[in-house]
Amino acid sequence: MAALTALAPAAWGTTYIVTTELLPPGRPMLAATLRALPAGVLVVLIARSWLHGAWWWRSALLGMLNFTAYFPLLFFSAYRLPGGVAATVNSLQPLLVAGWSAALLDIHPSARRLAAGLLGVVGVALLVLTSQARLDALGLSAMLVATVAMALAVVLAKRWGRPPGTSWVAFTGWQLAMGGLALVPVTLFLEGLPPRLTLSHMAGFTYLGTIGTAVAYALWFRGIERLSAASVSFLGLTSPVVATLAGLTLLDQTLSEWQTAGLLLVTVSIAWGQDRRRALRSGG
Repeated sequence: MAALTALAPAAWGTTYIVTTELLPPGRPMLAATLRALPAGVLVVLIARSWLHGAWWWRSALLGMLNFTAYFPLLFFSAYRLPGGVAATVNSLQPLLVAGWSAALLDIHPSARRLAAGLLGVVGVALLVLTSQARLDALGLSAMLVATVAMALAVVLAKRWGRPPGTSWVAFTGWQLAMGGLALVPVTLFLEGLPPRLTLSHMAGFTYLGTIGTAVAYALWFRGIERLSAASVSFLGLTSPVVATLAGLTLLDQTLSEWQTAGLLLVTVSIAWGQDRRRALRSGG
């Protein structure tokens, strides 16, 4: 289950390179809207599963946190920060999930989990930060707020589960549709529509909407149901690893000794942050 869930942040690890290489520059709201809304509407139409009662506002709140808030802030920081700086801020998520879990689930993190979280931050910093990394106050603030919002969404999704009789695919679609719909008026007011979209723009939006969003978040929410919130948050550290490997493969970058050490630390952090009892049961 953990390996399948890790495919979600692995797909998200390609977001930065797709944003910088394929999407129109300087349009974080448009990128967020076209990533969430079309995929959400398509999934809802295919699933044909309706929500009932409290699940309307719960789905709306999760959609706001995961997509209305997280996506624009993520793209905004991607346009203003090097991917390494954004990834380092995002690596705080396991520690933030620990804090939200203590407040909302009455689950207090162990010393091992806190140590693994700090190790993950150090590992990601070694892996992705470079001497040329520039710090932008607005970009850093946006990424921090985005990380806090997603950490809260992980804990709330763990607390609520999913609507009875509704698949994770359908539940994902409703969150995407609600979150994306809320982005439409803000996008039109702040950015308007672009004069044109090229084939590369459309290819980037299509990839992010399908593989990077609809498929990835269905796997992510399914993992939240079956794993602890802390375990899922540590799997999120897979994202900067994939982002770095994508740069090595597609942008002809090289891996330094410090980055190699960071890669090892992140791997140890992910493994150390998983549930030991669950791992032992899975191993028979």
